[in-house]
Amino acid sequence: MARVFVYGTLKKGQPNHSFMTSCTNGIAEFQGRGRTADLYPLVIGSKHNIPYLLNVPGKGHHVTGEIYSVDDQMLQFLDEFEGCPDMYQRTPVRIEILEWEGKSSAPEERPAVNGIMECFVYSTTTYPPEWINLPYHDNYDSFGKHGLCYNPRENR
Repeated sequence: MARVFVYGTLKKGQPNHSFMTSCTNGIAEFQGRGRTADLYPLVIGSKHNIPYLLNVPGKGHHVTGEIYSVDDQMLQFLDEFEGCPDMYQRTPVRIEILEWEGKSSAPEERPAVNGIMECFVYSTTTYPPEWINLPYHDNYDSFGKHGLCYNPRENR
């Protein structure tokens, strides 16, 4: 099982979360909440108001999201869903644990709150240069005060 950190439309309560819970895509087990240990710019871009984590460490905010353990089938699904490697690139990123619910067989395998673990994140280096000047967010919500509601794929 691989660990994946999701920060956008795949989080609980967001428009694409059902893809994480559909067993036809593979297995994704919610482990907890975290945030990027380093600063990153999280922007809402394109005419479809898609959240993008720009792979520019050291700029932006500590971005909050959810940590999942996923099997190979789900990881392959997520690669395809995220347009990897063209739209997003799956990269390892250090995540600070805020809350942990994951179950492990041995207590020593449970990561400590405020501890750091490495997770795969779908970030991008392939974005229009002007996106670096968009407002940065620390926690994405499609229905947030920003007023940029995500436009689902089925409506495009």
